[in-house]
Amino acid sequence: MHAGFPCLSRDIQQVMRLGVKGGEVPELFDAVAGPVLAAGMAVLLKLGFGYVMRDCLLDKVQSDKAMAFFDENFIFRDPSAPGGQRYYQGKFLLRTRKPDDNMNVWLRFCPDPDDLIVESPFGKTINSLKVVETEVVNEEEAANLERDPDKVDLVISFKDIDSIVGMVGREEVDIVGLLLENVVQLTGNVGHLFKLGAIARNIELELGLSSAA
Repeated sequence: MHAGFPCLSRDIQQVMRLGVKGGEVPELFDAVAGPVLAAGMAVLLKLGFGYVMRDCLLDKVQSDKAMAFFDENFIFRDPSAPGGQRYYQGKFLLRTRKPDDNMNVWLRFCPDPDDLIVESPFGKTINSLKVVETEVVNEEEAANLERDPDKVDLVISFKDIDSIVGMVGREEVDIVGLLLENVVQLTGNVGHLFKLGAIARNIELELGLSSAA
């Protein structure tokens, strides 16, 4: 299980850094307000996870690259599914356990399958804006989501805002240590943690940001 945990540190941090490249965002980690932190994380995660699939409608080479990446990371061959395939639709809730923080981000992959493929001048391509959806929710909404297995597969709960800010920018984080120290808690299907980390790692490999080792 240890192999899946780094997705909470280096891989996800890299994805968030790619989000910064994808668009302008406010200075994030100087702020301590939960909703500000949540809003920044939501933007960075959406842009970062969508970075490889950007500009699909403008360039054939990029369109082909995006479709290949999407096929490898988000499509499962399933003879019992309509069309013989289904999409990865993992749903995550990132929050803190301190209610006053009000820091809650709902992260979903491929929530609307019918909107994923669109026509372009080059033929069918991926709608990169629909692959990843993030939403900032309040404490009441987060509590309701956490109780609904149809809305959230895995809850990643940090101790408080400081514990999130303290992890950002560090090259390595001992996730097992954080779990043992109760800084991070996982609730739900931990298998989705491995998939989240695999997608993040494949983004790094696709862009030449890490070695395969």
